[in-house]
Amino acid sequence: MYKSAFAKTQKSALKQLHQLLDLYRDVDLTEECRMTLGEWMDKWLDEYMIFTIKENTIKGYRSQIDHQIKPFIGHKQLASLTTADIQKFYNKIKKEGRVHPHPIHGHVLSDSMVRKIHMMLHEAMEVAVRERYIVRNPTDNTTIPKKTITEKQVLDDSQLNRFLEAIQGEPYWHDFFYVEVMTGLRRGEICGIKWSDIDFNEGTLCIKRSVSTKEGGGVSIGETKTDAGVRTIIMPPSVATLLQEKQADAISEWVFPHYTNPSDPLHPSSAYKKLKTILKNIELPMMRFHDLRHTFATHATDGGVDPKTLAGILGHTDASFTLDTYTHVTGDMQRNAMTVVNSMMQQFLITEKTDGKE
Repeated sequence: MYKSAFAKTQKSALKQLHQLLDLYRDVDLTEECRMTLGEWMDKWLDEYMIFTIKENTIKGYRSQIDHQIKPFIGHKQLASLTTADIQKFYNKIKKEGRVHPHPIHGHVLSDSMVRKIHMMLHEAMEVAVRERYIVRNPTDNTTIPKKTITEKQVLDDSQLNRFLEAIQGEPYWHDFFYVEVMTGLRRGEICGIKWSDIDFNEGTLCIKRSVSTKEGGGVSIGETKTDAGVRTIIMPPSVATLLQEKQADAISEWVFPHYTNPSDPLHPSSAYKKLKTILKNIELPMMRFHDLRHTFATHATDGGVDPKTLAGILGHTDASFTLDTYTHVTGDMQRNAMTVVNSMMQQFLITEKTDGKE
């Protein structure tokens, strides 16, 4: 591998030479450096990531590599990639990156997908730096679309009451949605609960796994979304009672088994479709399944549950994320806060007046 430097004077040339020597001192200048970006991405995925991320995530990464990275920039030599190359790549895929049947023209890629490709590419380049194949990460200091925050839909008190009344008429689904509203579990987590995860004596539920949809049908049973996802929560008394009664008629190791094949867990997509049907029947907003989790978290926050405790229940990595996510407090919470502040200040003013008279 060669690196060229140009300067007007011998002094400037020597300075650049010494800078390059320092820069490349620890780089492994072997044939590995001559890999193309496409070759490196395959190597990174197959050798470094294969056992660290979920099957569906692997498939998503593979698709991004094959449909965006390789066609647009995959031929570039890994060691020669610059930040400018990566920036041009992001700009290009934003305009033409979406796969389209026509062999020439692509479609505009969403901002969120450009961000996902950037995050994947950044992670792969970090490994390349660590392995000393490249000097620095060329994805650093690039400009990508800003993150679009999806507005959360939360059922208010009256809507939640209507929802709870509606599931009373759904014998098969009532327990599933009641547990969801009362615990805020992720969809894959609630589908993945086994009876062995429940300790009725202690009133606890251990979240150990997650069920996801496999490409082409069926389900995949794997780990929770994050390390913090593996957690033990104390069940609300009503949930513990409901599940203990449900266990008496259990025919499967799964708390919520597949309705035609009880040896399998409930399919996450079935829960999503049923939620949509219930919401439509009672004329509530067409919210995502994840918004039931937001509903739980918002009402828990409204009820005075502190962010650290809530983070533990939800399986968030840290309380700051929970705080950032659920600071969309209700008007009542703000009014209550102002009432507390007003009382405090009034007491302060009374004290000040009393001190003044003395």
